[in-house]
Amino acid sequence: MSQSPETHRIARIGWLRAAVLGANDGIISTASLIVGVASADGSSSEVLITGVAGLVAGAMSMAAGEFVSVSSQADTEEAELARETLELAANPVSETQELMDIYVARGVTPDLAYQVAEQLMFKDALGAHARDELGISEVTGANPVQAAFASAITFATGAFLPILAVLVAPRAVLVPSVFGASLACLALLGALGAKAGGAGMLKPAIRVAFWGALAMAITAGAGALIGNAV
Repeated sequence: MSQSPETHRIARIGWLRAAVLGANDGIISTASLIVGVASADGSSSEVLITGVAGLVAGAMSMAAGEFVSVSSQADTEEAELARETLELAANPVSETQELMDIYVARGVTPDLAYQVAEQLMFKDALGAHARDELGISEVTGANPVQAAFASAITFATGAFLPILAVLVAPRAVLVPSVFGASLACLALLGALGAKAGGAGMLKPAIRVAFWGALAMAITAGAGALIGNAV
């Protein structure tokens, strides 16, 4: 009786990290801007304009930042693979021994480790060294476009939530409404991100909500001080 292949969530790590980071930043930064301006006695239109500007600027910044940083990672991976290709061509015997030593260090007997290394070198030498020596695989490899797109979309989605609270909440209760709605969204985001990654949901939800509350509280305090001073 054949068994279905195991499904591991590590394949999601690239886009999941960028998506959670984008949405988290979208909620926190936009809500903090809105709360700060509202605490400084900004009008409803000023608060709304601030939120929309924060959404657009933040989404573009996140996309550009993710693309540049992940591209740098991809460049490093390509350079390492090119170097490994040269080493494999120059000294395959030494590279086979190197692969064997890796497997021995993991608990495989020397004879079996050599057989495995020899067979993997014959089938896909670069792939074996990339995976077992360099830690590079198709699952964890850098994808700049994917990371940039995920960050921009999720930032904009996250930023829209506190803006929506501005649109529906009366000015008199704008700050607590945005604060409460944003905290609820952050907690939900933390829980969903943990569930997608196969981890427990309670601790991440509390962690994300705590740091979001701290950021908004500090920004609200700064806005109130500036509003009183001006």
